Amino acid sequence: MTGGPRYAHLRRLSTGTGLYEHALGTSPRVEHGMCVDDVARALVVTVRAGDPGLADLSTIYLSFLLDALRPDGRMHNRRTPEGVWVDRPSTDDHWGRAVWAFGTTVAAGGDPGLVARARAGASTAVQARSPHPRATAYAALGAVQLVRALPADLPARRLVHDARASLPRVRGGAWPWPDERLTYANAVLPEAMIAVGHTLHDARLRDDGLVLLGWLEDEQTVEDYLSVVPAGGRVRGDGRPAFDQQSIEVAALAEAARTAHRVTGDRRWVRLLARCEAWFTGDNDCRLPMRDPLTGGGYDGLHEGSVNQNQGAESTLAWLSTSQLHGSVAAAARG
Repeated sequence: MTGGPRYAHLRRLSTGTGLYEHALGTSPRVEHGMCVDDVARALVVTVRAGDPGLADLSTIYLSFLLDALRPDGRMHNRRTPEGVWVDRPSTDDHWGRAVWAFGTTVAAGGDPGLVARARAGASTAVQARSPHPRATAYAALGAVQLVRALPADLPARRLVHDARASLPRVRGGAWPWPDERLTYANAVLPEAMIAVGHTLHDARLRDDGLVLLGWLEDEQTVEDYLSVVPAGGRVRGDGRPAFDQQSIEVAALAEAARTAHRVTGDRRWVRLLARCEAWFTGDNDCRLPMRDPLTGGGYDGLHEGSVNQNQGAESTLAWLSTSQLHGSVAAAARG
């Protein structure tokens, strides 16, 4: 079983125990090891695909996350290829992404054994809380999926309620973003606001999330294409375009657009998803493709007039997830 040529590079980066974080060109950089951040993203992609040819990868990725999990819900992030965890357990962003992956696996409702193991992992992970807004946002997205699949899951519901108190609100004026700087994976914050607000029937939080997502789209759009926040971030008044642009920004916008469309049915978000996919195929500031159609890999950065040719896990998964989401939402909208 392979999952087809689209997932060829993801398989190249994967082993029987995990997923290498970095690549030199298309070759895994074994010396840099593996991390929960990427493995959680990979599990989301493979279970959402619903492809039996990816079942082995889903099993590998879920086992990696469960191995990182501690009894109090905190998680390790970084592991050597030999299986040694080299950091202290925490509730940083990787924890939030793992909760998101557990919830996605349960909600996907595929293999019963996989779902049962993901549910067990989620029941432990949702005990923890994070002081970090993005980690909380990712965890809230996973908890929302758990509540949708299992309405009686009280620990997941408690996490959703607790997240509501820590999610941002819209500020007034021309810069409604809650911080002075846009940083990374920005769209996960309004996405969590939309999802949590919808789940808890909190119309104000949901609508604030929709306003912030719309503003974020406008802030990162030039003419009719995306010009996303660079790796160094952006503050009010910064010139554009700016580089090094990262695929994770586009993937986060795509995830948020899918959630906004599910909640509202507004075709604006279908158009944003199409714009996200187009960024990868060359509709960006440099008119250069950010994915390799021959390998299924995504390139690691958009520079001024050039592309980082390395095809690491984060960029590859950003491309796969964006294409996956656009395809499914566009098909649903046509139907």
